[in-house]
Amino acid sequence: MTSLTPPTLAVDTHKHGLLFVFAAGVLWSTVGLGIRMIEDAAVWQILLYRSISMSLFLYMVIRLRSGESPFLQIRRIGLPGVVAGLSLVAAYSGGIYAIQNTSVANAMLLFATAPFMAAVLGWLVLREPVRAATWIAIAVALGGILIMVSDKTGDVAVQGSLAALGSALGFAVFTVALRWGRSGEMLPSVFLSGLFAIVITFGICQFLELSVVLGLQDGGVAMGMGVFQVGAGLILYTLGSRSLPAAELTLLSLAEVLLGPLWVWLFLNETVSLNTLVGGAVLLIAIAGNAVSGKRRKPPPITAP
Repeated sequence: MTSLTPPTLAVDTHKHGLLFVFAAGVLWSTVGLGIRMIEDAAVWQILLYRSISMSLFLYMVIRLRSGESPFLQIRRIGLPGVVAGLSLVAAYSGGIYAIQNTSVANAMLLFATAPFMAAVLGWLVLREPVRAATWIAIAVALGGILIMVSDKTGDVAVQGSLAALGSALGFAVFTVALRWGRSGEMLPSVFLSGLFAIVITFGICQFLELSVVLGLQDGGVAMGMGVFQVGAGLILYTLGSRSLPAAELTLLSLAEVLLGPLWVWLFLNETVSLNTLVGGAVLLIAIAGNAVSGKRRKPPPITAP
């Protein structure tokens, strides 16, 4: 019986990891639905309220989980943590703006380019090697993106697509910053991003003369997103990712991309264009193909610049 225990525990751990990461993807996929439920609030107002609830939630989680202040953990991470936090503010802002100005399907699919951007940034900044299969997948993904945006007309739709790509770039910088700081721990940097976002969005609201007092629905939805959609999703991902290889994490992340448009179609009857479907299919094939091709390879080591 003793010899069977380690494999059994490994299988259970793997199953729990799959469940946690998939559940995180499900929670993250609701971002489009949540933003569509906002009636009047602008990007900066939504992000302000979401950041307040997310920061309070993560502060309590980090204290309970580690027994120490998240500020001490941030101090240990240093400059990479600051870069990671600021990059997430850009990612959050671009993500909300994109969903408000283009279809959820288009935005979610463009968000999915973040791993490819991270691979290129890691190669440029940290000198991490990029597999030939990944370069091919990046080229295929670019083709998919061109198909997706080719039918976008009007400045608003184009700006929404560009904001989605900017959001993906922000997440890519966040990923590379964690590697630069030799830290696999996301929670302190995300907590810091919440604090940055509170200060930045409050200042922007004052500058643009936007009220910091929202209606019950808008404020409630935004704060609920901070706790359940961002905070709880991140915690589940952190717990699950420890027992899963990078390839499986990439494939499971597709659940977020596929479910996001499904929720708004089911609940709000939002449809997508043919170009988004075709280009999105090409993009998903590139992501899945890259993950499967690297399944038997170990992830690249974290190196200093």
